[in-house]
Amino acid sequence: MSSRREAGTILEPLGPPKNRTAEVVDRLAAEIGSGRLGPGDRLPTEQEMMSALGVSRTVVREAVAALRAQGMVTTRQGLGAFVASDPQRRPFRIDPEGLQSIEAVIDLMELRMAVEIETAGLAAERATAKQLRGIGQALAAMDRAIARDEAAIDEDYFFHRAIAEATGNAQFPRFLEYLGRFIIPRQTVRISGGRGYLDAFQREHRLIHDAIRDHDSAAARAAMRQHLLKSRERYRKLSAQAT
Repeated sequence: MSSRREAGTILEPLGPPKNRTAEVVDRLAAEIGSGRLGPGDRLPTEQEMMSALGVSRTVVREAVAALRAQGMVTTRQGLGAFVASDPQRRPFRIDPEGLQSIEAVIDLMELRMAVEIETAGLAAERATAKQLRGIGQALAAMDRAIARDEAAIDEDYFFHRAIAEATGNAQFPRFLEYLGRFIIPRQTVRISGGRGYLDAFQREHRLIHDAIRDHDSAAARAAMRQHLLKSRERYRKLSAQAT
């Protein structure tokens, strides 16, 4: 098929400057996801995209490389880039833009449960004295942020990341880094409850901290499970109220 006939939306000017590579990736991914560019279709040439989108050759190449890494396109030497035969089979990724609903946040929380309960248990078994201090410092930083009437989103993330570091397995902190601050639900879905809510989850955090400090892996797993279950229940109640 002719890519020029199918790619009308691609060859429209981009909006105001931000991350140009990401914008080009989004534009191409949307065309592929919608079916306007189907399996085997050739993408516009580098020159066509540079001219139509007003971006550099480097941006175009980086965008195509990103789509290739996601399994959405393939490249052929001297021929250009083509939509993959099965572009829907993409590597696992979480789009922060997709975490705007309570339901999506709950789904992510259940994924976290599958990983972080074991993370807490391994941290209790393996944490060094230095790593225990790091977890304690992260907990204290949350206390200070809450005392300042702040949401403590970054501090909450660093608490969970410190626990992941204490497993001694680099894959656990890498997983949390991949999820980023979006593992903290109130980053994306605002809830009422104020200081009382923050104090409640901080008590849950303290139980996790204490179990890891005491090298009690069973208690650490139980405390993390309770924390995430209670968090999920809080957001389910929010969802029920919203509907």
